[in-house]
Amino acid sequence: MIIQMEENNVEINIKDILFLLFGSILAGLIAKIPSFFGLIEDEYYAKNISFIIAPILVMFFAWKKELNSKKLVFPAITIIASVLYINLLPSVESNNSIILACMHLPIFLWSVVGYTFIGGNLKDSTQRINYLKFNGDLLVMCSLLILAGGLFSGITLGLFNLIDVKIEQFYFNYVVIMGLSTVPLIATYLVFTNPSLVNKISPIIAKLFTPFVFITLLTFLITLLFTGKNIYSDRNFLLIFNALLIGVMAIILFSVTEATKNKLNKISLIILLMLSILTIIVNGIALSAIVFRLTEFGVTPNRVAVLGSNLLIFINLILVSVKLFQVVSRKEPVEMVGVVIANFIPYYSFWAFLVAFLFPILFQYK
Repeated sequence: MIIQMEENNVEINIKDILFLLFGSILAGLIAKIPSFFGLIEDEYYAKNISFIIAPILVMFFAWKKELNSKKLVFPAITIIASVLYINLLPSVESNNSIILACMHLPIFLWSVVGYTFIGGNLKDSTQRINYLKFNGDLLVMCSLLILAGGLFSGITLGLFNLIDVKIEQFYFNYVVIMGLSTVPLIATYLVFTNPSLVNKISPIIAKLFTPFVFITLLTFLITLLFTGKNIYSDRNFLLIFNALLIGVMAIILFSVTEATKNKLNKISLIILLMLSILTIIVNGIALSAIVFRLTEFGVTPNRVAVLGSNLLIFINLILVSVKLFQVVSRKEPVEMVGVVIANFIPYYSFWAFLVAFLFPILFQYK
């Protein structure tokens, strides 16, 4: 049975509704495990937050992509092994290698979800690009759902406060936690089944912010030269620097992946090229600072993890810049930029795997 809403060209399948109900209840129950079993919430969520939704998304894509049992073996074994591994590790408190494992495991599981999204065809670059685009649209949809949920929650709490009934604690413990745990699934369903809902928002945001990010980054570098700030000894500065780098990389990713679908004018491509080159310079500064801290203060899990991720981004940016230059010079089609990005995803996934599964052992759970 299919319910059609012709005005918005949306089809709602009864089987989809049943799966959404099942998935939402399951995600909510996983999120509430600390309450059911008296576990420490901070510890539980640090280690298991990705398992609230990743297994359900794997099931969703496996169902929609009609994957056979052979292609389900890898994600199933990986998720089960990851659950057992991360929960057998010591407490995350003051253990940097374990904190890093908890931070990188969701990235690795993101690639496992991607495996089911692309139908288990690891050589299909087009599907990898589609997965990147899907994640951009998913981020937009999740933000909209959270904003709508926040507005609804504010009105609900306000109404009950008018009659002096305090429901804040109950509402947060059950409605908010259960609701947040289902947002990724609902957003995934909406974007996957109705891609036209938000697929134009991500490229617009990327196009709008690309010149602003370029100007901001250029101004920052010029200001850095005049202020004489010593970035090599300031750890907090490096942390913010790396966060900025990730944000800039995301802008470039969304911009160039969209370029594989819609033609960009030459000015837009040149701005993207300049932004990628500028980001390479920024990344070079960050890398030099990380290497300095390694040689000056010794090897730690955090420094090695940051060095590895920055090296990956650095290499990826160089390849993207070369391809963008070839596109601007009309030596390559713009689609090849997306292929370069898509082909680098496995390297990020492999690094996340190393940090999540080997760092705690290599650094003796410290």
